[in-house]
Amino acid sequence: MRRAGERPAVRRRAPAARAAAAAAPAERLQKVLARAGLASRREAEVWIRAGRLTINGAPATLGARVTPLDQVRLDGRLVRAQRPAQAARVFLCHRSPGEPLRTPGGEVPEGAPLPRPALLERLPRRAGRRFMSVSPMPRVDGGLELVTSDGALAERLQRGVHALTSEFSVRVRGELNSAQLEGILSGALDSGAQVAVQSCEAAGGEAANRYYALAARGASGKQVRQLFERQGALVSRVQRTHLGPLALERALGRGRFRELTQEELAALLSGADAVASG
Repeated sequence: MRRAGERPAVRRRAPAARAAAAAAPAERLQKVLARAGLASRREAEVWIRAGRLTINGAPATLGARVTPLDQVRLDGRLVRAQRPAQAARVFLCHRSPGEPLRTPGGEVPEGAPLPRPALLERLPRRAGRRFMSVSPMPRVDGGLELVTSDGALAERLQRGVHALTSEFSVRVRGELNSAQLEGILSGALDSGAQVAVQSCEAAGGEAANRYYALAARGASGKQVRQLFERQGALVSRVQRTHLGPLALERALGRGRFRELTQEELAALLSGADAVASG
């Protein structure tokens, strides 16, 4: 118990821990913030320009490097960097069509039931404070979503997944004719860009709805919807079922998630890096 007038004890690093921190190489401030899950590197640059970050009490500048011994503050609050040795955690989520990744802003009317926490807000807090989605599907659609709290890893995955093959289940009203299928296979978008469509096949249906399985390299959910709609198809839902080596297994129900194993993450990164560099 501290006596009146006594100064509070200051917690100091153990000599070994301090020596290890001093020996750690300096890293760019943007990279440290991204690894801590606070922001992407681009967002961190915006914060630096806005004067929101300080290093040991001095305003941070673009290109600044820091070590574990430096005190980095964001809006006056100390930033506790994630240790580089800590394994990154990535989650595969099954998002329902229309379900938001984050809870929209705004107050809940008095007497109204509180909304269910959004998908990213249901992930374990110990895995990170701010989760980033990699190539997210449009909110109206759903399926496989990939998220992580490691900003540097999110950027690396974001670059890599555009070179991987993804598969989608597309629900349309009525059956498509051969001319429409040929238009979809051409991969032409409204902007004049091309999507590398590998296949588009009928996959059954019920009542007036028909399902089509589409495989394409580097396609986003928005592009897949546009491929069908520009051929006159009435699309009611697009669901991503595969992303590179990852699949949305039947055992993972809507609104559920699971953590990727280190083997799955290694395979995903290996495939993305190999295709992107090739």
